[in-house]
Amino acid sequence: MRPTYALSALAMALLLSACGGEKDTPQTHGPDPQMPQAERGLLPSMKIAEPVAWGDQKPSVPEGYSISAIASDLLVPRQTLVLPNGDILVAEGKGGTEAPKLKPKDVIASVIKAQGNTKVKGGNRLTLLRDADGDGKYELKTVFAENLNAPYGLAFANGKIYVANQDALVSFDYADGQTKASGAPTTLTELPSKINHHWTKSLAVSPDGSQLYVGIGSNSNVTERGMEVELDRAQIWQIDARSGAHKPYATGVRNPTALKIQPGTGTLWAVANERDELGPDLVPDYLTSVREGGFYGWPYSYWGQHVDTRAQPQDPAKVASAIKPDYSLGSHVAALGLDFSIPAMGDKFADGVFVGEHGSWNRDNPVGYKVVFVPFSNGHASGEPVDFATGFRGTDGKTRGRPVGVTVDPKGALIIADDLSNTVWRVTRNK
Repeated sequence: MRPTYALSALAMALLLSACGGEKDTPQTHGPDPQMPQAERGLLPSMKIAEPVAWGDQKPSVPEGYSISAIASDLLVPRQTLVLPNGDILVAEGKGGTEAPKLKPKDVIASVIKAQGNTKVKGGNRLTLLRDADGDGKYELKTVFAENLNAPYGLAFANGKIYVANQDALVSFDYADGQTKASGAPTTLTELPSKINHHWTKSLAVSPDGSQLYVGIGSNSNVTERGMEVELDRAQIWQIDARSGAHKPYATGVRNPTALKIQPGTGTLWAVANERDELGPDLVPDYLTSVREGGFYGWPYSYWGQHVDTRAQPQDPAKVASAIKPDYSLGSHVAALGLDFSIPAMGDKFADGVFVGEHGSWNRDNPVGYKVVFVPFSNGHASGEPVDFATGFRGTDGKTRGRPVGVTVDPKGALIIADDLSNTVWRVTRNK
């Protein structure tokens, strides 16, 4: 038996022995989710996302809407950006380094997770898509920039395209209609990149273009690698767009995977992936407004003052100061995309945010694998999430796609990056 297959077999055997009798309960959403008792065991529940091709199928969207693939055969699309002229940039790449495995369960988990991801090598590039005649078909697909280092977050301001690589925030000068970068990128500031257990660097820009915000994930689940590798991690940085000077804007955010400024208020919002190995129903991934100087609990507590005893030594003062997030998206949904809607998306979806949920790997009853809409009222998340694009994981248990970034096109469309099928989807209202 070859080593990979032997390891997979061992992983499945241990998985079955560790998870017997554990049951997932219904997920709760909103500002006050249920917090069940934490569960600790040999291994968390794991359910492999078995990838298959879309074939003649595609995601399902609400009645009155249509979805189409506007680009395929990409090299791991993560996030997208609509440029002022309507062109779409796609960040393609894979990041992270091979961190030392601390326990046998780490080896097993890595095997399980890898089987549910694309086998395509990340492109380390930006691809530009153009629909020149406005018919919804993007006839031009061309490489805008390459030789990047796991690009993820994208933003446009000050006549520049900003890209958050896994190791640095860089920029390209941009002229309207440009289809290829005119030169190598300029580095604005280096970003923490040691180990990069959570490698994705999310990005948003202030309305006046003066400040950039970068989300930097932790280097562990809950400090099991030691606090020394967590320096400047689990933070959202504020970076001056002119000088590159930076400071922590918010801390204790385990993995802030997408950032967005709320139109009209200038408030920064984030989606974050919370910690694992406390059971299938802990800890809720969340959507929250971000307070300057705020501490959001990691690693000492979750959802406010719920103490995580695994983080040692404890810090009661930090726990007491922890801010409770605004809105639970459910545990282990792996939210990776965020954007605010506009009225052109239709009455039902006019006020709120779209969230791309990559999907769970550590829950017997899988969750996520879809794009949801969280309605807003008076500037705040309100009500149950509404399914907007589903079918990425079918009723047959096969996984055809995994949503990452979501971007609202001012024309009235939602752009979805799918990093399993390496496709970019576009959802529009029917005329």
